[in-house]
Amino acid sequence: MTNLEAAPDERVCGGQEPPAGATVIEPRLVPLGGPRAMTVRRTLPSRGRTMIGAYCFLDHYGPDDVSETGGMVVPPHPHTALQTVTWLFSGEVEHRDSTGAVLRVRPGQLNLMTAGHGVCHSEVSVTGPGAPTTLHGVQLWTALPSGSTDVAPHVDRHDAEPMAVDGGVVSVFLGELGLADGRVVSSPVRTYTPLLGAEVRLEPGAVLTLGLDPSFEHGVLLDRGELEVDGTALAPSALLHTAPGRSTTTLRAGAEGALLVLLGGPPFGEQIVMWWNFVGRSHEDVVAAREQWQAELGHDPHGRFGSFDYPGGESLPAPVLPHVRLRPRT
Repeated sequence: MTNLEAAPDERVCGGQEPPAGATVIEPRLVPLGGPRAMTVRRTLPSRGRTMIGAYCFLDHYGPDDVSETGGMVVPPHPHTALQTVTWLFSGEVEHRDSTGAVLRVRPGQLNLMTAGHGVCHSEVSVTGPGAPTTLHGVQLWTALPSGSTDVAPHVDRHDAEPMAVDGGVVSVFLGELGLADGRVVSSPVRTYTPLLGAEVRLEPGAVLTLGLDPSFEHGVLLDRGELEVDGTALAPSALLHTAPGRSTTTLRAGAEGALLVLLGGPPFGEQIVMWWNFVGRSHEDVVAAREQWQAELGHDPHGRFGSFDYPGGESLPAPVLPHVRLRPRT
């Protein structure tokens, strides 16, 4: 997914000390362009909390009737120095990119694209006879650490195995997670910093305790239902951040049950500049990436971002940079 804001803010992320205890982050609504745009609920980056581990971007969308809205229609656009994490609860999205991948992303399947030095891709809802009519899921970005920002772009796929637990089902799509019965569920997909990503479905009234890595900070995004996380109530679409130090978390569902996403990773420890769809370490990194994309616009197979066949042939131009030097914000 791309950031389609016409005047995106510059974000300098990471490097901050996590606050003590737990903090609830309320979402802001962002339309994905056009009069019939699908609106997403964005919780990262937000004022006061720009990252959770290496996670630097979190959009939550749906349930969206793609027959009414057109769903997700995002033409070719670029990325640098990050990984895109696509996880669906329902629906189907076609992913194309300049590595040559043409994939259908379905619920329970992780699609992880590593941009590295540069990649371009598109994401379009699958519609038509026999296709799912409801799109619903999350899109995340993770920042690549120094030393890995220029890796060659590539795509990883993983079918996460749903694991039955007392009162629900857990699907781990990144990293590993300890269950109350001593089992450890893990994903084989490579990440460049330690990460956790898991979907948890809880039955009405269920109470589930999970094991955590105490060196991680964590986030819980509630999709639907009623939920308390270690005694803190969470409303749908809100994101709860907790600082490192916890070795377990207890999830308590209300009368409707709950569907949530659990994220985690050690505090990133580096500053990144994030503007539009680019991650860099400096103003110059972002300016160079924008200039190269504008010169290529997804039509140069030998360029930094490459090219691929996209129906219609259009691509997304980058917004105009602000008339000041991109610099840290406090």
